[in-house]
Amino acid sequence: MAYEVVLVDTWVSMFGMRVRIALAEKGIKYEYKEEDLCNKSKLLLKINPIYKKIPVLIHNGKPVCESLIIVQYIDEVWNDRSPLMPSDPYPRACARFWADFVDKRVYDVAKKVWTTKGEEQEAAKKEFIETLQILERQLGDHPYFGGERFGFVDLSLITFYSWFYAYETFGNFSIEAECPKIIAWAKRCLQKDSVANTLPDQKKVYEYVVQMRKRFGVE
Repeated sequence: MAYEVVLVDTWVSMFGMRVRIALAEKGIKYEYKEEDLCNKSKLLLKINPIYKKIPVLIHNGKPVCESLIIVQYIDEVWNDRSPLMPSDPYPRACARFWADFVDKRVYDVAKKVWTTKGEEQEAAKKEFIETLQILERQLGDHPYFGGERFGFVDLSLITFYSWFYAYETFGNFSIEAECPKIIAWAKRCLQKDSVANTLPDQKKVYEYVVQMRKRFGVE
């Protein structure tokens, strides 16, 4: 059977996890192709020649790149199932803003936590915590970032949770102690099958990061 939807991805990517959660939320069957980022396939280079990155969604033979764009595409194409974006323009714009904030702030500073040492790492930890605290304030007392239901911003951020143990272990700090609302929110998200069945085990991610640190010479 040929699938009309194919996802080119790698298991440990928090960006790929976003797409997998979105597909699960919509109940879309798809073919999964695991990509080796150290030996990129001809397929990946063909379907994403600009960035040469995963994830890439192939729908009816046409590739869509960049995780947040893919998620919005999925939401628009299968708009009759479990909407991920608000229907009104202003809340939709706000959701895009905060998802973009996650992309621009959370990923870069989180990466520094496990790829640096000494004073540089201490500065990264401080910035990482401050960034999560900004998100805590945006979350407020709501169960999810969109209010009462899981949505686009939640999906954009929750995938980082699978990396939290690695951040904490190499950074020697507790995210829950600094940002309890974020951890409580993450646990609510994990009650959803689409999230729980997508996020890999944190210890497995940690083992992957150990190997990456060796490759980067951060020992």
